[in-house]
Amino acid sequence: MDPDDVGPDEFDDLVRDALDQLPAEAARLVSEIAVVVREEPEPGQAQPGQLLLGTFRGVPHTVVGGRVAGSLPDVITLYRRPILAVCRTRDEVAPRVLKVLGHEVGHALGLTEAQLRAYGWF
Repeated sequence: MDPDDVGPDEFDDLVRDALDQLPAEAARLVSEIAVVVREEPEPGQAQPGQLLLGTFRGVPHTVVGGRVAGSLPDVITLYRRPILAVCRTRDEVAPRVLKVLGHEVGHALGLTEAQLRAYGWF
């Protein structure tokens, strides 16, 4: 899908809608995490041949002690262009945004890639 079909402002609206669709438990967690949108990952951020749709940077909430006071907040980043690249139609974009957001929330909860795939959040 052409990235111009869903511009940055419309994509941001889809992210806000996805945040509103999270279950209450996940919404409480995400209220403590910065959620940002970037056009693409930084060069070298993804493995060769990997299409990176989102990332979680921070301390999973299963780690005893959690985030150190005064440190930067945990961050979920969604990458607009790669997400649009895996969508064939506009109708696929909103569900994909929700799926990527849910996947990264799973990482914030301490779930592994294998666990997320087993739950269908890939």
